[in-house]
Amino acid sequence: MWPLYLGAAIVVVWGIAHIVPTWAVVRSFGPISPDSRRIITMEWVAEGLALVFIGLITLIVAMSAAPGDATALLVFRLCAAALSVLAIWTLIAGFRTSVLPIRICPAVLMTAVVLILFGTLGWMR
Repeated sequence: MWPLYLGAAIVVVWGIAHIVPTWAVVRSFGPISPDSRRIITMEWVAEGLALVFIGLITLIVAMSAAPGDATALLVFRLCAAALSVLAIWTLIAGFRTSVLPIRICPAVLMTAVVLILFGTLGWMR
């Protein structure tokens, strides 16, 4: 079950790491309109919060549900699916950027997906 916890922890940490540099990311765009600055800030923080939520819901359910719980298994699989969608979107939309964290984001998220799904194998016992 440790892969489940590790995958969820990676997602939480990656979400926090997404939120922390928001102001630096916005500044890196140079002179842009106040509306563009607000939209970039909103989107950057929203993705970070979504990642933190997905990771925390996975951790909380894993800590509180009994192994074999079908609802918990559904939650884990839905969280893995949501992370997969985010990874694919980031791959499509951000792969050509020169920003390294955006380029490695799909790999980080898919690593977490694999760990979460692998962790659910032990959950089904």
